[in-house]
Amino acid sequence: MKNHLFTFLLSFVNLFAIAQHSDMAKQRQQLTAYEDSLKSISYQVINNQSEAERYNYNYKFIKTLISALKTPGSFNYGFDSLKTVSILPSDDRRFKIFSWHIMNNDGSYRYYGTIQMNNPDGKLKMYPLVDYTSRIKKPADTITTNEQWFGSQYYKIIPVTYNVRVPYYILLGWKGNTVKSTKKVIDVLYFKDGKAYFGMPVFEGKDQKPLDKKRIIFEYSRQVSMALNYSAKEGTIVFDHLAPPDPKMKDQFDLYGPDMSYDGYKLINGRWRLVEDIPLKNPPANTDTQFNDPRNPTYRSKRKL
Repeated sequence: MKNHLFTFLLSFVNLFAIAQHSDMAKQRQQLTAYEDSLKSISYQVINNQSEAERYNYNYKFIKTLISALKTPGSFNYGFDSLKTVSILPSDDRRFKIFSWHIMNNDGSYRYYGTIQMNNPDGKLKMYPLVDYTSRIKKPADTITTNEQWFGSQYYKIIPVTYNVRVPYYILLGWKGNTVKSTKKVIDVLYFKDGKAYFGMPVFEGKDQKPLDKKRIIFEYSRQVSMALNYSAKEGTIVFDHLAPPDPKMKDQFDLYGPDMSYDGYKLINGRWRLVEDIPLKNPPANTDTQFNDPRNPTYRSKRKL
């Protein structure tokens, strides 16, 4: 009798495992189909010659992406063939950020994105990112929500979970600006009361004085590239020091460029302290230079950055 019961239970477990495997295979098949559609649509979002059509394709992309993310198991699916979309999971696998852009005919940009949470029950929980760049008067001084986002295309997430009252994540982002200048951003993301917030006063000057800035924004000539990367070994965000070609051109940021020196923000007790003139034997690898020409359909904006 015990043997029959054991055999029955073993058969039941095997059938359950087979059914579960079959469901996972169907889900993966669905996600692969969505990925193929998203890849085709995203190419048009970047490369279509008509600005109106780029936005039409973007609307299709958003609808398709939402459908894809509603598919069970989507959080663990990489969407690796989407080369024009940044897809970054946090190290603690709490969330994943999708971000991308559309370039307008006048050389300006609009940004789109969403944060997908890793929901234990498998249901889709996300925070759509609504670009409010043009309406934010003082972006370096303003805390925003996902509904009023200082849009960027992110390429690095740095978790800060120790020595802080509120765990947060540093985001390094590229922000194409105008036909003359480009921006890069060190932003801060945290979650509170059912919303995603961006910006936090966690930056200090070299004299250890707290800065009023909620995020750090760099602006420089579109004709050059700027390194902004994270050294995990040093616990430091390292970046090119930007300067004008002539002191008389101070504050003409569309003329600024790297002056061959490096500064950084070092993580100390949950805050980021400015460190100037960092001696680097080897400059940080500027792997995000592909952002300089977003019209290039082969550029990558994902995990390698």
